[in-house]
Formats: sequence, C-alpha cells, structure tokens
Amino acid sequence: MPRSNRRRPEPPDDSLDRLLNGWKRTETRRGASWTVQPVSASQAQKTYVCPGCGRDVTPGTAHLVAWRADGVMGDAADLAARRHWHSACWRIA
Repeated sequence: MPRSNRRRPEPPDDSLDRLLNGWKRTETRRGASWTVQPVSASQAQKTYVCPGCGRDVTPGTAHLVAWRADGVMGDAADLAARRHWHSACWRIA
C-alpha cells in the first residue's frame, strides 16, 4: 500500500489551557467560596505580598493565587482582587 504524503491537520494545542484550568479548584474558607490556582516556581516571576503573613512571595517561589468565587461585584472585580499566598499561609488561613 502506498504511503500518503499528505499531512494530517493537527488538533489545536490547548494543553496549557487544560493544565491551568485543571489545577484551578474551588475551596470554601470561613463561609466564602474561593477559586484557588497554584503557581509553580518556574511560573512565579514577580514579587507579591502574601496577605497571610505580610511577607514577600519572591520570584521562583511556588505559591497559590486565590480570589472570591462568589463575590457580588462580578467576575471581573473578583479576578482583579486576587491575591498571591504562600501555600502554607493559605492552608492555615
């Protein structure tokens, strides 16, 4: 049987989106729903202040990003109010 030289179209690579959305989860803390997304050390490129301890989350440090999932101001406002937490600080909050 002759070999086909035609290229088959490749499906769009949505692996990054699937990976990011797959890690995103919803947690309930003190009666409020929060969307929590981990950030790997290689993705962490800026300095943030952890609201749990008040110390810097430095570049290269794996941490979490959390924002309200049930806010009354809407999704855009909730996303704008997201905060970067040390993983340990989030666990004890």
